[in-house]
Amino acid sequence: MLNEIITIYAIVDDLLRAIGHKEDCRRNMTDAEVITTAVAAAMLFNGNHTKACDYMKDHKLVPNMLEKSRFNRRLHNVDMLINDLFHQVGMILKQTCDCTEYLVDSFPVPICDNIRIFQVRIIKSEDYRGYTASKKRYFYGVKVQLLTTKSGIPVEFVFMPGSAADVRALNSLPLNLPPGSEIYADSAYTDYNCEDDLNDSSDITLNVMRKKNSKRQDKPWIKYIKQSIRHDIETVFSAITSLFPKSIHAVTYKGFLLKLQAFIFAFTLKRAFV
Repeated sequence: MLNEIITIYAIVDDLLRAIGHKEDCRRNMTDAEVITTAVAAAMLFNGNHTKACDYMKDHKLVPNMLEKSRFNRRLHNVDMLINDLFHQVGMILKQTCDCTEYLVDSFPVPICDNIRIFQVRIIKSEDYRGYTASKKRYFYGVKVQLLTTKSGIPVEFVFMPGSAADVRALNSLPLNLPPGSEIYADSAYTDYNCEDDLNDSSDITLNVMRKKNSKRQDKPWIKYIKQSIRHDIETVFSAITSLFPKSIHAVTYKGFLLKLQAFIFAFTLKRAFV
């Protein structure tokens, strides 16, 4: 555990230096230490910040650990910085990866069970009531739209309301990929205009599983290739959600997304470097 945390800190500190991050020299706890603690909480303590802070302090990894409320305020102040660091890692993985094949899909993260929707205070909107076809049930929360390498390492993500269609979420992703890349997606991403635009403007091929009534049917061997490559994305989702507690505790919607972001960042670092 100690070696993992030290590795996380080294990566985070190097990334902050690489982007030229500067902070107030009067601070006793650096932004690198704050981010490392949040990522360690996601990777090793099911997102429990209190346990992570206590562990870091007890093992003298962060001697000047802030008290809980001050730590949470600092963490909320660096939420965009964590997002920047994730995308920096994503760019490194895209540049160093020999494979040009990527997978895209979404998975739901409930804020609460449907029966408790009226008790939720952090957000109230019907936009967040979604439906999971694979489980045949409704949920109230967000969808995580995730782009991964073929080996299952996340390189891009975006959070969307639970009711958002996958095609809409796909258009919200940066899709900052090398020319000649191929993205494999299920039939929920069927949008011929989007396919053509990506191909014409960015030289990116969107390989969508075709519906039976599709106007662009695949040959049997192409269908088999698509199914084989897409098989691994469900394993990625299972591995990410295995880091989650039974329910993600947060007082604010921003805090909920911040914890969710830390889980994805932690999973990416663990698969790629730790």
